[in-house]
Amino acid sequence: MTNSQLTPGVVPGRLSPQEYDANFADVAPPLDAHEAQVAADRCYFCHDAPCMTACPTSIDIPLFIRQIATGTPEAAAKTILGQNILGGMCARVCPTETLCEGDCVRMESEGKPVEIGALQRFATDTLMAAGKHPFTRAAPTGKSVAVVGAGPAGLSAAHRLAMRGHEVTIYDARPKPGGLNEYGIASYKAPEAFASAEVAWLLQIGGITVVQNWQMGRAGDGTLDDLLADHDAVFLGMGLSGVNALNLPGEELAIPATDFIAALRQTEDLSTLPIGRKVVVIGGGMTAVDAAVQAKLLGAETSTIVYRRSQGEMPASEHEQDHALGCNVRLICNAAPVAIHAVEGGLEVEFARTETTGAGLRKLDDTFRLKADQVFTAIGQTLGATPAEIRLAGGKIAVDGAGRTSLSRVWAGGDCALGGEDLTVTAVAEGRDAAEDMHKFLIGE
Repeated sequence: MTNSQLTPGVVPGRLSPQEYDANFADVAPPLDAHEAQVAADRCYFCHDAPCMTACPTSIDIPLFIRQIATGTPEAAAKTILGQNILGGMCARVCPTETLCEGDCVRMESEGKPVEIGALQRFATDTLMAAGKHPFTRAAPTGKSVAVVGAGPAGLSAAHRLAMRGHEVTIYDARPKPGGLNEYGIASYKAPEAFASAEVAWLLQIGGITVVQNWQMGRAGDGTLDDLLADHDAVFLGMGLSGVNALNLPGEELAIPATDFIAALRQTEDLSTLPIGRKVVVIGGGMTAVDAAVQAKLLGAETSTIVYRRSQGEMPASEHEQDHALGCNVRLICNAAPVAIHAVEGGLEVEFARTETTGAGLRKLDDTFRLKADQVFTAIGQTLGATPAEIRLAGGKIAVDGAGRTSLSRVWAGGDCALGGEDLTVTAVAEGRDAAEDMHKFLIGE
């Protein structure tokens, strides 16, 4: 090991191979069969289950847990995947503490919910390990659909459309399909290339062709009009490709946290990835937490999240905040960036203290500076270029009903569309529901 946590600047190889392996091991190891049985036995199998209502994909949670309890995890997996075809990834990354587990009736009596996420993972992993795909295609309809974006919404829509007998072509701007699951999730949440394995498993349904490195509107690729000419319908699920600007002096010295996370996800050898000795992350959401935690796990001596409002107002869940603090990430709240300065030996980020007033957030005259080798920004993403004829609302694609846009034969869902909570599970639900609506349109119902 040529470098260490104390090496100045931005350098690779701060840790030993053993430390990298330990730091990026599965943050929530899977249950074995006995542990799953014990966890399933805690379920009350509520008839009017609040956990099911809290699930954006409306999985029948009591049913799948009963199926695990009776020794049929593959049947449980089919129950899950019938509603959420990316149930394996969602079991790993869903904020279950604020969704299904947060509404579990066990919380009231014991303060500890049934481990719904872990049980979901046990069931879906069991099925995938067996190499089985529980769904078959319907008879061909002769209709074809273009899906723009191979993220959770696009994959969900594509699978459901293929299952209904339509031919689907997914057009994606990146070299690998998966979208957020492949490029935007913290590596310790889904290690061992699970995202790509899940995509490969999903494509076993057949009838889906993936075109990679294709971006709508880019010269040499194609336009929405081209897609409508070649297909009977189009689903837009390209996510958010832009990032919000800081709009302050020196912002060119910062790196979007999404770029850092994507690079980390695609790095085969973590020891080759440079990381600063002192890292500062500007933002307060899940992306900020993922960037700050992974900087620490890569060997940064200090990793600091700075958020402009109070800790209680942070978009990142309390669970994620606790995880960051447990990884020795420092958290500074009520501070807004003013400028990033290039100084001898690195950078300094200047912040102004803030307070919330009746008129909103106000910067105070009290300022301070943090030394940094690397600065990551995680202040939200924006919709990339879209066809001028698509109606937008709130900076996203406006949709009615099950994802219908302002254009005939065009649907949208996921992060690029208005509504939802910008969660993988919500994107899956929107892609699934749009696909069902598209199916009815395509067969003339």
